[in-house]
Amino acid sequence: MRILAISDEECKALWDYFTPDKLAGVDLIIACGDLNRHYLEYLATMAPMPVLYVHGNHDESYDLRPPQGALCIDDDVYVHNGLRIAGLGGCCRYRTGAWQFTEAEMKKRVNRLRGKIDRHGGLDILVTHAPMHGYGDLTDLPHRGFTAFSALLDRYHPQLMLHGHIHLSYGASIPREQQYGATRIVNCYERVYLDAEPPAVKPRHRLFAGLLGK
Repeated sequence: MRILAISDEECKALWDYFTPDKLAGVDLIIACGDLNRHYLEYLATMAPMPVLYVHGNHDESYDLRPPQGALCIDDDVYVHNGLRIAGLGGCCRYRTGAWQFTEAEMKKRVNRLRGKIDRHGGLDILVTHAPMHGYGDLTDLPHRGFTAFSALLDRYHPQLMLHGHIHLSYGASIPREQQYGATRIVNCYERVYLDAEPPAVKPRHRLFAGLLGK
């Protein structure tokens, strides 16, 4: 499955200079926060596939007027063509305002989300705004990642963790991708195209099949 992931800065190629071929082969769009509401609405209008999003720390306006046509997956699990996708937006609390959390607050969100993930039998993609601590974050508090995310990666081993918040323009040493166990962690600044595989369908055992000789 082909995914277009976006975050933090509107891509002119997708907005100002959009042509349908920019979405050729794309099955799903995932936004990792801090994007203009009108940008998401435009993509939702132009794209013949779902547009999912989590909140960034500058997306307080979404709470008053959510992007029309896009689906918020914060604190929830969304399934698309078999892919189980969970969202946890926001960043480390560094000032007053919405969509900022202490480490303890994010841990509580993670724990609540685990119940929903378990009911779906696992997790394939974790979508966040902030990165995981030690994997693409910076040393200052506003750009520090959350340690709490590691609990989800350690327990469910998702294929992908998609985040934003750390602009690649901040410095040449900021990596686009890192690996954590089985999970590919991707900084989705501006835009990136990714592939993901739906989990294999487990065969259902037929009741009394052996007794019936089938």
